[in-house]
Amino acid sequence: MSDQPESTQQAPTPPPEKRTLIQRIFVRRGIRDTVLIPILAVFTALLLGGLIIAISTPAVLEAWSNFFQAPWEAIKITIQTVWNTYVALVQGAFGIPADIIKGFLEWLQTGNPIPLLRALRPIGESLTLTTPYIFAGLAVALGFRGGLFNIGAEGQIFLGGLAAAFVGYSLKGLPAIIHLPLAILAGILAGAVWGAIPGYLKARFGAHEVINTIMMNYIAFRLADYLLQGPMGRADGMPITPEVLKTAYLPSLLPAPVRVHFGLIIALFMAWLVYWFLWKTPRGLEIRLVGANPRAARYAGIRIAMIIVLTMSLSGALAGMAGVNQVLGVEHRMVRAFSSGYGFDSIALALLGNSHPLGVVLSSFLFGFLRGGAARMQSIAGIPIEIVKIIQGLIIIFVAAPEIIRSLYRLKPEEEKEKLVAKESRSSS
Repeated sequence: MSDQPESTQQAPTPPPEKRTLIQRIFVRRGIRDTVLIPILAVFTALLLGGLIIAISTPAVLEAWSNFFQAPWEAIKITIQTVWNTYVALVQGAFGIPADIIKGFLEWLQTGNPIPLLRALRPIGESLTLTTPYIFAGLAVALGFRGGLFNIGAEGQIFLGGLAAAFVGYSLKGLPAIIHLPLAILAGILAGAVWGAIPGYLKARFGAHEVINTIMMNYIAFRLADYLLQGPMGRADGMPITPEVLKTAYLPSLLPAPVRVHFGLIIALFMAWLVYWFLWKTPRGLEIRLVGANPRAARYAGIRIAMIIVLTMSLSGALAGMAGVNQVLGVEHRMVRAFSSGYGFDSIALALLGNSHPLGVVLSSFLFGFLRGGAARMQSIAGIPIEIVKIIQGLIIIFVAAPEIIRSLYRLKPEEEKEKLVAKESRSSS
C-alpha cells in the first residue's frame, strides 16, 4: 500500500483507444475535421470521378460488353483509361516533368530559357487561374465568418473589373507607380461599394443579404452590358473596353509565354492579411463574434449594424480585387463574361476551406490546377472538360456532408470519441 495520501495518488492510465491507422495519424483534436476529411473528400471524389470516366468512355463500355469472354482485358482497359486521364490532368496542370528537366538543362548549357518557359507554361496557366479564386474565395469566407452569405461576389467582380479598366485606359500620362495603384484602388472601392449596399439594406431594414446580393448580380451584369455597348465600349462598336495602358499592367513574374503575374503575390498577401485581421485585431474579433452569436455580441456592446456593413464592404472589396486581377493582369481590357463564374465557385471554395484563409488558398490551388489540367485532359485523353466540374461538385458534396466520409472510412465524430475516452477513464478508475 502506498504511503502517499489518497488525494495525491495518480489515477490509473486508461487503456489506449483502439484506432485505425488513419485515426492514429490524426490524433490531435480538430486536425481530423479540418485536414483529414477534406483530403478524404478529394480522394473519394477522384475515385468516383474515375468511375464516371470509365462509364463515359466507349472503349471501356465495349470491353465490358465482352467481359465474360475477356474479363482481364476489360479491367485492364478500364484502369488504363482512368490512369491516362488523370495523368493528362496532372500534366496539363503542372507540365511534363521530362520537358521541364530538359528545358532546365538546355538553359544551363546554352543560356536559352525559351524551352524551359514553354515547359513551365502549364503550371503558369494553373497559377493564373488560381489567383482570382483566392480573392473570390476570401471574399465569401470573410462573409461567412461574419455570419453573412455574400452570394454577390460575381457582380462585385464585374464592378471591380469595370472600375479598374476605366481608370486603366482613361488616365493617360501617369507613371506606373501612380497609375497602377490608382487602378487597383478603383476596383477595390467599386467592389466595396457594391458589397456595402446589401449590407446596409440588411443592417437598416433587415433585408436578407442572399436575395439582395443575387439581385445585385443581375444589376451588375446589365450595367456592364450597357457600359460595354455604350460609354466604355470601343469606337468600332465592339462590346469591349479600350486596352488598359501598360502603366496599369500588373507586372509579370516570368517572361512570356508564362502568364503568371504579380497578382498571385497580392492574393497570397491578402490571404495573410485577412487571417491577421480576423484573428489578431479587435475589429476582426467583433466580426467573428457577430457571426457566431449576434445576440451575445449585442449584449457585449458590439454595434451589429456597423459590423454587418463593414463585413459586406470588405467582402465586396476582396471580390473586386478578383476583377482587378483579371483586367490588369490577364485580359488587359474588360470583356463580356470575363469572370467565368469565379464568384459562384467562390462559395464552394469557402465551404471547402472551412472559411479559413489558409483553407481557401489550398482550395483555390486545387480548383485552379483542376481547371488548368482540364484542357489537356480533353485533348489527350478525349475526356470532356465537364468531368472536372463533376469532380469539383463531388468534392463539395463530401466536404459539406462530412458524415458520408466518416461513414465510408469509419471515423467516429469527435464528440463520440470524447465520450468513449471519458467512459473508459471512469471505468478504469
